[in-house]
Amino acid sequence: MEQTLSIIKPDAVKKGVIGKIISRFEDNGLRIAAAKKVQLSKKEAQEFYAVHKERPFFKDLVEFMISGPVVVMVLEGRGAVAKNRELMGATNPKEAAKGTIRADFADSIDANAVHGSDSKENAANEIAFFFAKSKIY
Repeated sequence: MEQTLSIIKPDAVKKGVIGKIISRFEDNGLRIAAAKKVQLSKKEAQEFYAVHKERPFFKDLVEFMISGPVVVMVLEGRGAVAKNRELMGATNPKEAAKGTIRADFADSIDANAVHGSDSKENAANEIAFFFAKSKIY
């Protein structure tokens, strides 16, 4: 079974839609193999998003990700990376297909409700950032 990382971002946590988002994953064949609610430190957010450190939006992204708690999950299932990305929708909620998580719950390209790994390789690295193998069931 393939695994991927999903983060329910501070805007969606603040709106109280954690359960609705998790239901989308489960209703579409993705199993929650691990989950936890955390408040990222600035250092953790900078490390996690280090791939974007040279991009103009990096500082704002870090500030947004530390603005409130997030829910970090390992999703598991057939084609989990692609399935999660399909369920999330386009990064910009205005471009996201109707019925996707971002179309239904995101406010903007910056406050876009969820993060999902974009490849199997990145999924493995992102999962390891948040979870020890012994904590994934």
